[in-house]
Amino acid sequence: MKFIFADSLDMVDPHYDMLADRHAPTRKPYWDDLYPHEILGYAPYDGILVSRGIVGDHRVAGKYSASQAMRFQIEGARKFLRLDSERYRHLAIYGDCGAFTYVNEEVPPYSPEEMIDFYDHGGFTHGCSVDHIIFDYEDGLQKLEGETEERRRRFDITLDNASKFFALAHRISNRFTPLGVVQGWSPGSMAVAAERLVRIGYTYLAIGGMVPLKSNQIQNCLRAIRAAIPSNTRIHVLGFAKADDIESFLEFNITSFDTTSPLIRAFKDDRQNYYLPADKGRLKYYTAIRVPQSIENTRLQRLVKRGAFRAEDLTRLEKTALSALRAFDRNENEVEETTQAVMAYNAVLATERPYADVAETPKIKALADRYRETLSDRAWRQCSCAICQSASIDVILFRASNRNKRRGIHNLGVYKHLINNLDIKEAV
Repeated sequence: MKFIFADSLDMVDPHYDMLADRHAPTRKPYWDDLYPHEILGYAPYDGILVSRGIVGDHRVAGKYSASQAMRFQIEGARKFLRLDSERYRHLAIYGDCGAFTYVNEEVPPYSPEEMIDFYDHGGFTHGCSVDHIIFDYEDGLQKLEGETEERRRRFDITLDNASKFFALAHRISNRFTPLGVVQGWSPGSMAVAAERLVRIGYTYLAIGGMVPLKSNQIQNCLRAIRAAIPSNTRIHVLGFAKADDIESFLEFNITSFDTTSPLIRAFKDDRQNYYLPADKGRLKYYTAIRVPQSIENTRLQRLVKRGAFRAEDLTRLEKTALSALRAFDRNENEVEETTQAVMAYNAVLATERPYADVAETPKIKALADRYRETLSDRAWRQCSCAICQSASIDVILFRASNRNKRRGIHNLGVYKHLINNLDIKEAV
């Protein structure tokens, strides 16, 4: 099973000054920054997925700058992603249309011809057909039950585009593997779509619309799809948000899936920010310790403007928390002393009230317990990856992009190890 990382220019500055919290004055973004496989020294994934919507153009505002988008088009995906060395040339490069970027449009902004040219010229190894997301998911429906005019319209657009895409891909280019995208509003409608894609000639299907669904709903869809197609048909799950629960999906013989979950959870999850391997091929989660920059944090600055706190007092709490954490990393502070210093600052962040007023509330006590566990286990010292070895305790601090993304890249490495172990378990 291949783990494909859905990239969104997730790079870090290798020379970022953690103590001064600043980039080198001569830094050139992109040119000096490093991708996960560069900073770790190995690829923590089996390939990278790039969405057309992330690259962007005059129709869809992507994440790439105009110059980056142009460079991507000229150099191709492999060179732009720095996967062109002999060490990384075996890694797959998947592409899709980025359907979430145009979900509110009447029709997709890209034609099958345009996407084939994008994949072919960009040197992609795999390319998805042009789809249109269908929302309003309903479980338990058979075949096309629950059909509405809008659902059917998007269903037909996706299948019509897939038919044209397949025919043109084989006529124009044989340099990438085409994937037919499945869209539907239920397990039954997805099974119908999958069956039709196989009849068109696809041997590799990409299952879309999975992001908002719960694990059991995704499993119901995969079960229905598997029952409708030949057993040797390969399946890719697009935007697999339940990546941490991947073991429960092994029965569906998934060939590949893409996700950003291990990286994103480093800074978008309230609790499970830092991964370590655990027993029986599972993950152990730790809560990153929040120490935002007081002069840049919107919530804290709002408190200052309201007169609830003085700016200098917040800066003092921030510095005290950082000093306590660094002293702890040098074995000069105890766990409880460090936790109290951190909580004095975090209480303001979490409740907008002084720590003394809220120290015994359930919310603050629970947060202190999670921080205490992170500190007690010294989680960052249990990892030998290049990031944890160089950043030390800074990898566990929830503070600005360069630390948060480093933690996310560390998570990618731990997650890839988990996937490798699952594959070994399957083989046994």
